[in-house]
Amino acid sequence: MTDNRSATLLRSIVERIERLEEEKKALSEDIKEVYGEAKGRGFDTKIIRKVISLRKKDPDDRAEEAALLETYLSALGMSGTPLGDYADSRQGEAA
Repeated sequence: MTDNRSATLLRSIVERIERLEEEKKALSEDIKEVYGEAKGRGFDTKIIRKVISLRKKDPDDRAEEAALLETYLSALGMSGTPLGDYADSRQGEAA
């Protein structure tokens, strides 16, 4: 009897996972369509993906990442970019 219950439970779990995988595939296709719409309207989808990635992060983690990026750009002499210029201005404030 125990084997029959285990088999039933296993089948139930596998079927639930299969349904969720189908839902995930459908959602993935929907997301792809939205990115296509954004691209068709002239938006840069790489930047949209980056924005979404940044929005998922904690504000403190984003600030720390930005500060490190600024530091690295400044160290590499990459002034002339908006972020590099900002990093240079921050170093001037600290001095």
